[in-house]
Amino acid sequence: MGAAELGIVGLVFVASVALVLVLGQLATRGASKERTQRLLAGDADGGAAAPRSRPWVELLARSTQPLARFAESDKKAQVSALRRRLLHAGLRHPQAATAYFGAKTLLALALPLLAFGMQLLLQQPLQSRALMQALVLAAALGYYLPNVVVARLVFLRQREIFESFPDALDLITVCVEAGLGVEAALARVAEDMQHRSRVLSVELQLVGLELRAGAPREHALHNLALRTGVEEVDGFVAMLIQTERFGTSVAQALRVHADMLRTRRRQRAEEAAAKVAVKLLLPLIFCIFPALLLVLMGPAMINIQRALLPALSGGH
Repeated sequence: MGAAELGIVGLVFVASVALVLVLGQLATRGASKERTQRLLAGDADGGAAAPRSRPWVELLARSTQPLARFAESDKKAQVSALRRRLLHAGLRHPQAATAYFGAKTLLALALPLLAFGMQLLLQQPLQSRALMQALVLAAALGYYLPNVVVARLVFLRQREIFESFPDALDLITVCVEAGLGVEAALARVAEDMQHRSRVLSVELQLVGLELRAGAPREHALHNLALRTGVEEVDGFVAMLIQTERFGTSVAQALRVHADMLRTRRRQRAEEAAAKVAVKLLLPLIFCIFPALLLVLMGPAMINIQRALLPALSGGH
């Protein structure tokens, strides 16, 4: 297959994708207008204020909504697991799942086209088999790239919560021992933790808003554990629920749990420090040791070569 035939195939592919996008936009235009009218009617009626949203998520969801249908799953269990994963990443926008699936489809289509265009600029374009392998690899990379991004966001967010939660628990213990209730202590700590961890402060503020709205304390705490996905927060929620059920001292339970979390944080830091030597082994072997040997042994090898080669040539 020559370059001209590949170009024709690429143009047909682009035209097909454009046709699918146009049909998707025509199919969803009526639903979008109806949803917009409902939103405007709700605002005119003086409804509750809309939750704080991320503009880029909404923009990505709107622009890739026709493409999202190609990657969406019909299984409710997989969709529920994905929404829980997006909650752990801090993406609480209602259209976050649509933006996620749309990004997967868009990247799976855009990266092969980009790779195809770049290989045409090479002096020796790829052959048919190598080109197909490169396009498949680019499509797979584009399809799984959102998974990597979401996993990275989840890791960073959960690590921040884990590192900041023992300090927040100490503040909650102090507030409870000073005579405040659990709800008031959570509200006060949420206000004080804004400078230490914005993520944890927002999560505690959401708990306070749910309690003010009339939700039971157990339900609000379970939602906190569900949104964070951190094991330490889940243990804290279970401890508070059990303390309330059995009527034991909340302050004493908080103090014991805070001490346990500080110990666990210190142990995790010690574990990370112990792994540094192993992680430095490969860079030392492949990067530093060859350069060091070249610096140390290079002059000696040059002197040996200069001394032995004339002697060996004179001997013959």
